[in-house]
Amino acid sequence: MTAEPHSFDPATEDPRSFRAALGNFATGVTVITCQSGSGPIGITANSFASLSLNPPLVLWAPAKSSQRYPFYMAAEHFAIHVMSAEQTDICSGFARNGDVFDAFDWEEGSHGVPLINGCLSRFECTRTAQHDGGDHSIIVARVTRVTTRPGKPLTFFAGKYGAIEKVS
Repeated sequence: MTAEPHSFDPATEDPRSFRAALGNFATGVTVITCQSGSGPIGITANSFASLSLNPPLVLWAPAKSSQRYPFYMAAEHFAIHVMSAEQTDICSGFARNGDVFDAFDWEEGSHGVPLINGCLSRFECTRTAQHDGGDHSIIVARVTRVTTRPGKPLTFFAGKYGAIEKVS
């Protein structure tokens, strides 16, 4: 039996209801890394999307309320890491703190960008545009290098990490 739907205006309803509704959209999980001027930083995000194949463009949207927001808005170069099901600890670490690099395998890439090893896909990027997006900003970037491998993706649904099997 299907529960009755709850219909509401998100501008007037409790923001938790809107957030819970958005949480019904299962997403992949990424960690975005860049240099901050005082060292490497990272942040866990699910606001990542492909934008264009030609030219190769992607986008993501950092929250303006994040203490790490100014570093990402200033970063000309960064990397977006699509995380595997085995990398939940890395994602949990970066969700709480921007500097947990000592806990896992990473290396420095071109322009000093920290690159996490072992992820499913890694997109090394150069920012091309920034746009206002309400309580977030939208960062558009050209992908300059891709590193990828097969594996199970880490997912996020209803506030929890999970994994899905690849369907053949």
